Amino acid sequence: QVQLVESGGGLVQAGGSLRLSCAASGRIFSSNTMGWYRQATGRQRDLVADITSGGSTSYADSVKGRFTISRDNAKNTVYLQMNSLKPEDTAVYYCNVRTAVGPLKYSYWGQGTQVTVSS
Repeated sequence: QVQLVESGGGLVQAGGSLRLSCAASGRIFSSNTMGWYRQATGRQRDLVADITSGGSTSYADSVKGRFTISRDNAKNTVYLQMNSLKPEDTAVYYCNVRTAVGPLKYSYWGQGTQVTVSS
């Protein structure tokens, strides 16, 4: 069974910074994509950023230039550095890991961590 342990959420002021971490344990294949999604109250869960094991990244337009995703492959850990935070960033942030073995695809989710940005 795969477990994703998130940390780093909290309450910060607008303009501040926060760093989220997510460590994956269990049987995670070395070739995978790790990322962060967020879901504000009453809204759908949307991609914030993700990164492949090879280092390719994707970002939502709303966070480009402010957030940076990175990973440590040896630790199966993904990070999200969030700078210049805005109240609109307030949401529950979920860690995600996706992997595939041939035609078989797997997706795992963390429990979510609350990020609240005050104005």
